Amino acid sequence: MPTYQVNVNGGTQTVDVSEDTPLLWVLRDHLDLVGTKFGCGIALCGACTVHVDGEAMRSCSTTLAQVEGKAVTTIEGLSEDGSHPVQQAWKEVDVPQCGYCQAGQIMTASAFLAKNSSPTEDEIKNAMHGNICRCASYTRINQAVKKAAEKIES
Repeated sequence: MPTYQVNVNGGTQTVDVSEDTPLLWVLRDHLDLVGTKFGCGIALCGACTVHVDGEAMRSCSTTLAQVEGKAVTTIEGLSEDGSHPVQQAWKEVDVPQCGYCQAGQIMTASAFLAKNSSPTEDEIKNAMHGNICRCASYTRINQAVKKAAEKIES
């Protein structure tokens, strides 16, 4: 099996997997980065969202070959101590219920806010629309994104 190098959370990791292996399984099974969750496996729920060169991407449908030479950031790499404004806002608003979707929600929100740090409520709803929360904590998720935007702006 070929050896590939992948830039994850600021460091280069070497993995022995096929180039068509989904990034999700490289992260979880080969690099022990289990914060990124498996949800649907078909890029519809958002639980597996990571950043690839700053863009929110679904790692269940992104292959290792697609991230070659690109920077991948997982929830573990967003901040080591939970100090990212989105993570802080999530705690302050007390968003999680079961917590399963939260890493994907946070990664989607942080990529969105990196591009638009002063969003309207409609822009927040549109940006977060593709992430499913089985507990239906959408109101608190949107409140936390708004609070994070305020933190980033100040």
